Amino acid sequence: MLTPCTPSDMRRLASILAASAVLLHPATGPRAELRAQEPALLSDSAIREIIKGRVEAQTAAGIVVGVIEPDGRRRVVSYGASGTARPLDANSVFEIGSITKTFTAAVLAEMARRGEVRLDDPVAKYLPASVTVPSRNGRQITLVDLATQSSGLPRMPTNFSPKDQSNPYADFTPELLYAFLSSYQLQRDVGAEYEYSNLGVGLLGHALTLRAKADLETTYRRYLLDPLGMKDTRVALAPSMRERLALGHNEAGNVVPNWDVAALGGAGALRSTANDMLAYLAANMAADADSVRGPLAPALHATHVRRRDAGPGGIGLAWHIRPTPAGGSIVWHNGGTGGYRTFAGYDPARRVGVVVLANSSGAGHDDIGFHLLAPALALRPPTRPAWVGRKEVALPATVLDRYVGEYQLTPAFSLVVTREGDGLVTQATGQGKIRIFAESETEFYPRVVDARITFQVDDGGKVTGLTLHQNGRDMPAAKVK
Repeated sequence: MLTPCTPSDMRRLASILAASAVLLHPATGPRAELRAQEPALLSDSAIREIIKGRVEAQTAAGIVVGVIEPDGRRRVVSYGASGTARPLDANSVFEIGSITKTFTAAVLAEMARRGEVRLDDPVAKYLPASVTVPSRNGRQITLVDLATQSSGLPRMPTNFSPKDQSNPYADFTPELLYAFLSSYQLQRDVGAEYEYSNLGVGLLGHALTLRAKADLETTYRRYLLDPLGMKDTRVALAPSMRERLALGHNEAGNVVPNWDVAALGGAGALRSTANDMLAYLAANMAADADSVRGPLAPALHATHVRRRDAGPGGIGLAWHIRPTPAGGSIVWHNGGTGGYRTFAGYDPARRVGVVVLANSSGAGHDDIGFHLLAPALALRPPTRPAWVGRKEVALPATVLDRYVGEYQLTPAFSLVVTREGDGLVTQATGQGKIRIFAESETEFYPRVVDARITFQVDDGGKVTGLTLHQNGRDMPAAKVK
């Protein structure tokens, strides 16, 4: 996911580079017979009941689900609010977040097919000569390393420090990207391990635009969007798209600004609709069919070739490949920005596809997509978030300021509390920032996890520590700074 403040997003178990690429083929033999017995895609009414439960549990403002049947028919089901007077439908516009990475990978594959780049080209070849790209043990970072999340680059650059947390990627410029690359030392060998990196795929997209001598949107349109007839998938919101925009909401249900992803746009800058995303999935599915069809079929198929291990599954060019209980596989990716959670995936053997678009941040709804594609993969219960029902109170700046500081839970683990705007933000060691909200003068709660923080204040008004209440434990931390 494209979420700089939630380090748990899409982390996988690191694994050794696969020795050889394996093509996706339909299953045969007993496994294929087992898969043939899997039930058909759920009906519109059954899908609506699932997403209705999520909306009524306040885990989403609204959700749109699109499906592709084995015979190619497409269905779209929606429930909930768009945030505007216009109802949610197949043409509502959402930020798709990190699903953008699959578009970047498809552009890479198409440019390689045309001979404009090679997958094993060093990325440094396409950057200004003044930029020093880190290498290790004589191995340079290549375009395919970036596309398979095995470049050795971290998830985010260390000089990523947004001025506006509500639009965090807007001010990360190419100059900042170059400065980070020129100063960073790789912590592991290139190609050795899988590590999900917004930075890596953002760098890939940037390099491809320099090779194409065009901005990111023009590059996407030239190599991918226009050939596929995707008129509602863009980096910048055209006026007609803005009219149909489903407004993004945070975990508390408040409308939040859209994100503008600048230098790292290849990692998550696109907006799209269910109809356009179904067209994109259909083209990807056709590329894996027995008789390859479509203008981009060779390039799209190349993105689905398993090239690395990635936890329990694998990864092609950006697309993840998850095994199913019935012996098949799901090709998928998800996405998340400040106000949206999205999923796109398909089963190449059953020839079914699913898109899930939600205009709220939070836990996401990948389980809906996986369950529709593989019924043995269970849905999670539509549990109402723990913070629902808590009442936020406003505190004066003098009270908030006294809580600013560092609180040590263990010698190796601390919580740093800072002021941002009219509230407090916490950051645990090695993790991202989380906003906390006051429900009394000393009691605070986040809206992304089930937890509470109680600040301790002595008789003189001095803050001496805090207690983190989480997972049934009360964990005290002394204020050390």
